[in-house]
Amino acid sequence: MILHELVSYDALRVIWWLLLGVLLVGFAVMDGFDLGTGTLLPFLGKTDTERRVIINAVGPTWEGNQVWLILGGGAIFAAWPQLYAVSFSGFYLAMFAILVALIVRPVAFKYRSKRESKAWRSTWDWALFVGGFVPALICGVAMGNVLQGVPFRLTPEMHIFYDGSFLGLLNPFALLAGLVSVAMVVMHGAAWLRIKTDGAVAERARIAGMAAAVLTTLLFALAGLALWLWIDGYRITSVIDPLGPSNPLYKTAAVAPGAWFANYAAHGWTLAAPALGLAAPLLAALLMLARRDGLAMIASGLGIAGIILSVGASMFPFILPSSIDPRFSLTVWDASSSHLTLFIMLVVTALFLPLIVAYTSWVYKVLWGKVDVKAIEGGQGHSY
Repeated sequence: MILHELVSYDALRVIWWLLLGVLLVGFAVMDGFDLGTGTLLPFLGKTDTERRVIINAVGPTWEGNQVWLILGGGAIFAAWPQLYAVSFSGFYLAMFAILVALIVRPVAFKYRSKRESKAWRSTWDWALFVGGFVPALICGVAMGNVLQGVPFRLTPEMHIFYDGSFLGLLNPFALLAGLVSVAMVVMHGAAWLRIKTDGAVAERARIAGMAAAVLTTLLFALAGLALWLWIDGYRITSVIDPLGPSNPLYKTAAVAPGAWFANYAAHGWTLAAPALGLAAPLLAALLMLARRDGLAMIASGLGIAGIILSVGASMFPFILPSSIDPRFSLTVWDASSSHLTLFIMLVVTALFLPLIVAYTSWVYKVLWGKVDVKAIEGGQGHSY
């Protein structure tokens, strides 16, 4: 027996769909509080020292957290090459804006305190805001567009053409999804600041976090209602072959009202994802009110996971629907890499993902503890 045949092709396709969800959740949870902290920086820090406290709350770990973004991009490239080709070319300007924001962020971290000038430091503080707000907003906007369908088409030779524009991405539902994304990372960033800071900064973070948590639930509920009332979903209308070739043109599909909710009706256990997305942020708000900061951070992360996983549960088996012709849509069954590629990647992931989790946990253990004004003013090893 050939080694990669130990796991069937259809099972590997589902496993990598699940792993893609894990990596997206990992990025949103691990780097989400960095993005949220940057978004909150100009508003929670009233003095230069307080802003340095906020910056140093994420300073030692933000670089390591971005490994989840790299892992997610790498997984899409290797496991779902057609998805990578369509999304990274069709959303080119949006991706470019995210990259610019993410490039500005480390520059702001490094240069912000190099000069005593108030104007200099304020400029870099707003750069950190951009580095947090813009990626969160655009990632949500991208998700909103995916749920509506993306204007791409395939030729018989499998050449990909994207017929949309950057401004077309900024439609009302997509912007609503972007606001959900911003609200949830602000909630997460505030929960992190409650753990890592004290005094006035921590108290302001508590108030901001409770407001963002409630807003996350309200916006997520509003987005779900809009999806039900005004956004048509997609369904496959031909026989599904889980072992079929990676060619989307071999199937037929159609747009259908309410199709994104069919999986919830067919598999009741999938309702756990949206339920978690609605309830966990409210729980986080209550825990912040009660000053149970560690539990609030966990609840915030669970809320983010529920929101992201509810999108995957709604869309399965679709990964990227086409608004031009549903037949061009990419699904779990017709957009993956080969059987051998998926198996080799699974082995590599099984070896290295636990290693990443282990060294990340070790770093957090070593660098644990609060950042306070006294530590900043005393110059006790803080670099920002």
